Amino acid sequence: MRGILVLGGGKIGRMIAKLLTSTGDYQVTVADHDELSLERVAKQSSVKTLRVDANHAGELRDAMTGMDAVVSALSFRFNPAVAEAALQTGAHYFDLTEDVETTRRVRAIAREARPNQVFAPQCGLAPGFVSIAAHALTQSLDELDTVFMRVGALPQFPSNVLKYNLTWSTDGLINEYCNECEAIHDGKRSMVLPLEGLEHFSLDGVRYEAFNTSGGLGSLCETFDGRVRELNYKTIRYQGHRDLMAFLVNELRFAEHREQFKQILERAVPVTFQDVVVVFCTVNGWRNGQYVQLTDARKIYHQQVLGENWSAIQITTGAGICAVLDMVCDGSLEGTGFVKQEQIDLEGFLDNRFGRYYRSQTSSRFAWGASEQNDQETP
Repeated sequence: MRGILVLGGGKIGRMIAKLLTSTGDYQVTVADHDELSLERVAKQSSVKTLRVDANHAGELRDAMTGMDAVVSALSFRFNPAVAEAALQTGAHYFDLTEDVETTRRVRAIAREARPNQVFAPQCGLAPGFVSIAAHALTQSLDELDTVFMRVGALPQFPSNVLKYNLTWSTDGLINEYCNECEAIHDGKRSMVLPLEGLEHFSLDGVRYEAFNTSGGLGSLCETFDGRVRELNYKTIRYQGHRDLMAFLVNELRFAEHREQFKQILERAVPVTFQDVVVVFCTVNGWRNGQYVQLTDARKIYHQQVLGENWSAIQITTGAGICAVLDMVCDGSLEGTGFVKQEQIDLEGFLDNRFGRYYRSQTSSRFAWGASEQNDQETP
């Protein structure tokens, strides 16, 4: 039985622990500095618990000693220290970060990995599964033109002016809305502003908007550099959300006061577990001399898993990182050092016992033919 250390006993950490312990193949230890979080996760899953302060490198190393892998469900700022401890102890490393600079630092640490020691950051939904899905679409084309990736974790029943509820890390949300975004435009890698690039589209009769946010591309800019004319990632929201957030971030300058922004959001915007995750990838290019479009669209709803109700963002994020860990542990995903999400085979991921949650309750389609955006409008 493989020993897995899960750092963080919050919403996502609990999901990861539940999924891994359900197999009987993993002995899971959940570590957190908060006793109440540890008590809660212990009630939901058959795990060991350990009080650890992630600010202390020695405590991280001690917790990781003898473990086969460490999964970080912590805020992105802790991950470089976690990766350094993994390097020192020889544990495989997995995280969920959307922060670009954090991933660069983890990648630098991974250059010193031991033989067959894997460092796989960005293993959640976006970055994560969306890179796997988009890359799979590109493999059917002879020559690429554009790669567009759109993802949103949305309340199923929006009831406030923002048409939004908190579903995951508030730190991560603010990061996405305030940091510059990577993209490829007119064949050149560039940085674009968050909350810009507004567009609208329909999916299954529902109207959405999408706009630039940071971190969702993972390492795809590097992978497709010199191969595509346009590559970008945008976050999906219900219409009207972007304008309100742009007012808060830019006009009221909350981008300069992120801790205060976090406090306001967490005080005023309720959490919901009744949510839906929308994944919408579109690739244009040439196949057998014809200009074609391929689209993969999925919706994953909150549902009961292993006898308990979980939100869609918990399921997709937890399933994503558990699937990658499982594939490393069973030998179907091999490597040493840094692993890009786009190195993971889509069908292998979906056939995995955790990755299969991306198949259930989904609407998935692949369209061939003359290219046209799906009711997409640019204002």
